[in-house]
Amino acid sequence: QVRLVESGGGLVQAGGSLRLSCTASARTLRFYTVGWFRQAPGKEREFVASLLWDSRTPKYSDSVKGRFTISRDDAKMTIYLQMNSLKPEDTAVYYCASGLISTTSVSSSRAYSDWGQGTQVTVSS
Repeated sequence: QVRLVESGGGLVQAGGSLRLSCTASARTLRFYTVGWFRQAPGKEREFVASLLWDSRTPKYSDSVKGRFTISRDDAKMTIYLQMNSLKPEDTAVYYCASGLISTTSVSSSRAYSDWGQGTQVTVSS
């Protein structure tokens, strides 16, 4: 089973940027769908972005579309989430995930088999 470790979270002012990284070990991500989810205090975990194994089909939630970009480097076994124009409502713990998932299920957290431990992102106003 793959182990995922996120990094890059922190405190940033509104309008700023952060890049999250998620590095895998024990198994390649090459043929797996990868995704980012987030969970704010008192709220359910929500879908942020996903990228199929072919890197040609990114999907974003409406709340981050146009501001966040998901990418992957399979040679480095790492996925990224570039977050620009951050807003206070983006404050949450961000999780990366992977799994063998079809296009229709990429936004469902239950479809993913592997999860990281999460990294905190705090956006101040």
